[in-house]
Amino acid sequence: MTDLEKQLGMIEPLNREAAEQTRQHVDQLTKPLGSLGRLETLAVELAAMTGETFPVVTPPGVIVFAADHGVAREGVSAYPQEVTAQMLLNLTNGGAGINVFARQIGALQKFVDVGVAVEVDAPGVSKKRIKASSGNILREAAMTREEAERSIQIGIESAHEIVAEGAKVLIVGEVGIGNTTASSAILSALTGADPDEIVGRGTGLTDEGWQRKKAVVREALALHRPDAADPIDVLAKVGGMEIGAMAGAVIGAASRRVPILLDGFIATVAALLAVRLQPAAADYLIGGHRSQEPGHAFVLKALGKEPLLDLNLRLGEGSGAALAFPIVEASTRMVREMATFASAGVSDR
Repeated sequence: MTDLEKQLGMIEPLNREAAEQTRQHVDQLTKPLGSLGRLETLAVELAAMTGETFPVVTPPGVIVFAADHGVAREGVSAYPQEVTAQMLLNLTNGGAGINVFARQIGALQKFVDVGVAVEVDAPGVSKKRIKASSGNILREAAMTREEAERSIQIGIESAHEIVAEGAKVLIVGEVGIGNTTASSAILSALTGADPDEIVGRGTGLTDEGWQRKKAVVREALALHRPDAADPIDVLAKVGGMEIGAMAGAVIGAASRRVPILLDGFIATVAALLAVRLQPAAADYLIGGHRSQEPGHAFVLKALGKEPLLDLNLRLGEGSGAALAFPIVEASTRMVREMATFASAGVSDR
């Protein structure tokens, strides 16, 4: 049995007993039954995930994985490849969108280089580099199968590290020019979705660039013919190292009964990869928001997740999930802090 197989086997079923105890408690709170809607069901879901009748979700942990993509040379992004390294440096300096929102919610933060083309030497960068950029999927495989497995393992290890530091909910994000192209290819390979249906404009492509991006995804899939029944084959042929690491982080968090609050398109495609490797991982996912990328609604539906927010976001980095976190925290505060009819001396009839 490989290390990955061991990790996949460590994801436990939901704790239905804890969920039922929380449901009963929520029904005794000083409010009409069901009047707090999604907050009530979310609290019960968190109890099932964590095994705790009164779940705790603070502090959250944010891991941003960074890697480059050879396919960026095909004009599939509005930004040049060097932006990946520049953004990683910006992250370590606390200037990115996710830094702002992570500070707002008191999150632990970790930034992991799994394959940026230009190595970033800065305090705060966790260097777990596999290689400098994935291959150009229009010409060659993104990586070898061994490299794909390594990217997943890095994600698992990173999740375990931030959970050991105290994280109670995990948010995974990414930086990597060209990664919506790779994510679209993964989603199409795993689900059979037509690239015309799921490929978006990413960082803001022109109409011409958008059509080029769709053609690149279609041609890459025809060249490599990834096996939908083998998620690691899909990742290796048309994916990216940071996408594999995010999938691994989902697995790592779920194996510790830590809920995963999903960000946008790329993070959710990574979660779909994790679920295809181990279906039980789906039980630990919470939809954070719905992004503007057309493929995001598609992959959320494939996972059976209804997002908490819809704010027309398309930044990535984990930003949308961080914005959704206060709703998750509110659901647990409701359970822990709201009075019951009995404790408040309020008639429930």
